[in-house]
Amino acid sequence: MINQALAFILQNVINLFLIALLLRVYMQWVRVPFKNPFSQFIVKFTDFAVKPVRRIVPGLFGLDMGTLLLAISLQLLLTFALGWLSGFPFAVVGASVLLGFGLLALVSLLSLMCYVLMGLVAVVAVLSLVNPYSPYMVVFDSLTRPVLGIFRRWIPLVGNVDLSPVAFFLVMQFLVAFPLAWLAMLARQLM
Repeated sequence: MINQALAFILQNVINLFLIALLLRVYMQWVRVPFKNPFSQFIVKFTDFAVKPVRRIVPGLFGLDMGTLLLAISLQLLLTFALGWLSGFPFAVVGASVLLGFGLLALVSLLSLMCYVLMGLVAVVAVLSLVNPYSPYMVVFDSLTRPVLGIFRRWIPLVGNVDLSPVAFFLVMQFLVAFPLAWLAMLARQLM
């Protein structure tokens, strides 16, 4: 019972920090203006861990590789910690389990990124209905424009209503439910 509670707390705390790291990488990649409260919060929240890593790992092609490497490493540590808390027999299995845990960590990080993107699209959809002139709308619109732009090319407005978020949610749910779930199952078989 205590192990389950520890796993719950550990997973939620680290996932919140992973979301901030992934948002920081994504915001830099899509060139979101960093002179707003949301971006400043993400930067200040992650600076203590990102700055030391950035001194060692340089950026590549406009991507913050240090922050991305930090997110992957943290997810891998979380996967190992959750395995240990659930009683996985590391001493018996040995080093052959690394591939399975590595793949499971990567799949977990990709699933988390899909959910982050779905959350951003949901925030934009709600803000566009409730308060389209909010100062946060500029940031969230900049974050969702690249992913929704793909769908907006193919799906026309219906009665001045944008249905691209609905199509985006369907595609993301399909990705999480089938290819990523299959990869997670494959990773668990390798363990």
